Amino acid sequence: MKKIIFLFLIIPFLGIGQSKNIVSTNRVFPKVDKVLEFEKALTAHAQKYHTGDWKWRVFEIQTGRDAGGYQITEGPLSWDQIDTRGNLGVEHNNDWNKTVTIHLNDKSSAGYFAYQDSLSTAKLTDWSDKIAITHWVQKVGYGGKVRENIIKMKAAWESGGETIAVYTASGSGPAEYTLVTRYKQGLKERNSGFRTDFKDRYEAIHGEDSFEGFLSFLQNYLDEQWFEMLFYRADLSSK
Repeated sequence: MKKIIFLFLIIPFLGIGQSKNIVSTNRVFPKVDKVLEFEKALTAHAQKYHTGDWKWRVFEIQTGRDAGGYQITEGPLSWDQIDTRGNLGVEHNNDWNKTVTIHLNDKSSAGYFAYQDSLSTAKLTDWSDKIAITHWVQKVGYGGKVRENIIKMKAAWESGGETIAVYTASGSGPAEYTLVTRYKQGLKERNSGFRTDFKDRYEAIHGEDSFEGFLSFLQNYLDEQWFEMLFYRADLSSK
């Protein structure tokens, strides 16, 4: 009986350890004269080797510093899954190296990002084909301040019906919050007048002139802010 009670007590902790809230990204950049060959090879590789939990969602990066690249997204996963994945095998590695990477240039990046449910207005797997990403690289020691301000922003997002998923970089470069706007109704959501201006919504909730405090936060607690847009490529992704 005592053993049964003990198992019930540790179940919540087991759930935490196995939470599937991690997304991995790998950004690759084809040579300008090998884009078609790259896309063909990437599609074949994804559909042969990346299924189930390791399914690939491939995005074409349209704007920003990485425009012209492709983002390969895996997940959501748990750290336990990532930890026990192991080597993907000689056949997989040979296919990747001999059919895909031969079409790439030397630029690349990779990272793990942890989804923050309490800060988001979009569920983790509530995907969309068009997204805009805001990258907030925080000053050292100010993660709490960034989180406080995102909580305030969330109220304004909710009032405007914005679907935004928030992530934090995990062991992957500078401390960063990543705000991913998912355009569930397409790019028309970017039109002026589609929804009430963010500033007006923010001040309606937090008080007159509160937006000045938000701007002060950006000026004082962030090292960097940059933006990009990505379009999902279902034709290149796992089936």
